[in-house]
Amino acid sequence: MDDRPEPPTRRVFVALAPPDDAKDELARALRPASARYPRLRWNRIEDWHITLAFLGELPTTAVPLLQSALAGTAGARPALELALRGGGHFDHRLLWSGVAGDLDGLHRLADDVREVVRSCGIGFRDRPLYPHLTLARARRDDLVSVPGGAADLAAFAGRPWPTARLHLVGSNIGRGPGPIHYRDVESWPFGPAAPAHR
Repeated sequence: MDDRPEPPTRRVFVALAPPDDAKDELARALRPASARYPRLRWNRIEDWHITLAFLGELPTTAVPLLQSALAGTAGARPALELALRGGGHFDHRLLWSGVAGDLDGLHRLADDVREVVRSCGIGFRDRPLYPHLTLARARRDDLVSVPGGAADLAAFAGRPWPTARLHLVGSNIGRGPGPIHYRDVESWPFGPAAPAHR
């Protein structure tokens, strides 16, 4: 148990998490790349997520209001059907897996989440959504491994899965040495599926 006092701010973001079997499927596809490119800083499988809104450092006092608002957002929306698909990179430094499926619904969800955050009086840098799941980062002197890993994933097509919950996630930045780890502050189930039209 961590007996240290709660810090005055928390570094948080809102995200979706693939189910364990979808992550396991991707992890199996990544084995050749992880063996071939050991110098990459690979993210832990339990930390894999699809970010909808990165909020940065928030005052701890802002979190309860945000939790209540996000709970309502999740409960009012049905689950989306998504899949992990292919691979790519940003600037030779960040390796990712792409996201396929109901991308229109995913963008609408991200827009709703960001509007809810703003309605709570929380300011953040509103970056365009490029749906992806970050897998690894290159070291400064390595500009080859990430594109190679992306090429290894080009043909990957994961099975479809429904989004189960909306997650408010905190990181351990500023809480001591070691790698960054993420943990749920809280998560909320999505509402029931819309009825089928006859």
